[in-house]
Amino acid sequence: MTQTTVHVPLDDRAYDVLIGAGLLDRSGALIAPFLSRPRVAVITDANVAALHLEGLRAGLSDAGIDMIALTLPAGEGTKSWPHLTQAVEWLLEQKVERRDVVVALGGGVIGDLVGFAAAILRRGVRFVQIPTTLLAQVDSSVGGKTGINSPLGKNLIGAFHQPSLVLADTAVLGTLDPRDFLSGYGEVAKYGLLGDADFFEWLEANGPALAAGDMAARIEAVRRSVQMKADIVVRDETEQGDRALLNLGHTFGHALEAATGYSDRLLHGEGVAIGCALAFELSARMGLCSQEEPSRVRAHLAAMGMKRDLADIPGDLPDADGLLALMAQDKKVLDGKLRFILARGIGQAFVTSDVNPDLVRAVMRDALAARDGVRAPG
Repeated sequence: MTQTTVHVPLDDRAYDVLIGAGLLDRSGALIAPFLSRPRVAVITDANVAALHLEGLRAGLSDAGIDMIALTLPAGEGTKSWPHLTQAVEWLLEQKVERRDVVVALGGGVIGDLVGFAAAILRRGVRFVQIPTTLLAQVDSSVGGKTGINSPLGKNLIGAFHQPSLVLADTAVLGTLDPRDFLSGYGEVAKYGLLGDADFFEWLEANGPALAAGDMAARIEAVRRSVQMKADIVVRDETEQGDRALLNLGHTFGHALEAATGYSDRLLHGEGVAIGCALAFELSARMGLCSQEEPSRVRAHLAAMGMKRDLADIPGDLPDADGLLALMAQDKKVLDGKLRFILARGIGQAFVTSDVNPDLVRAVMRDALAARDGVRAPG
């Protein structure tokens, strides 16, 4: 399999997600049908620019498309008001019109920021996502969530703005370092855990080959992840119900990211992976699933060489009450009650606000106590 397509059927906002190796080389031919004039404005970050910007320029040039580009700093700190302002003002200076297309070339930070800039520029211009990380290919590039962070929490400022096209070039995943690749794999595993036990079983069998570079396995993992996200987004585009399932692991994960200062102590997908293990642990303690389920989740994460416990996070963490306070700032708070995504088993996630905070505190306290016995370096 060299290329496959997942269609996201959102009426007049429908679009295709193309998945395969070598899409960057063919980007011009793939983007040309969306252009009213042969010119695109690309926004990327310094790390991605060094690796892929000239490849994109060549792919566009093959179809006679001119490219102007803005390179922003790499890192989560770029998802901020100053860089959003910089991006929007640059697009206006470049005389980007409403009929033009803006291209987001990069990981989730760039995709979220550029999507938000496109959403508010001239009250909405079209944009194309070219995600360059596994995490962005399976998650943030699909579904239209765009935004920036606030000092009070992640992604609290933003808009729903669907892309016109997503080009998920699996060949560029080869330029990721192993830690970044496995961080993205945290989101892949999440899809199996939340709604597809067969997919999780497939990952248990094929995950190591996928991590080692098996291209067919990578394409299949991205395809199945994107298809599941697309199905959920079509049912619930603006997260009134089912779409919250995609936040499995995120309530815990976002709190851990905040506790580590959104730094490289804990990458987003690592937080999600640990969060999934904690969500299954909480589910088992509530009698929703057997204790074998969280053990199986941790076993797979361990087999992939991934973080799976609080003990895997270097440096200091707040106490259980401190972590609970960080969870309370999450976007998933509804009517003052924190919504959890729990599971009746692998592939059987559901959303609930009916969780005893004391039980959550106990899970965190036990995880922290286990960590004190096995402190990670840092």
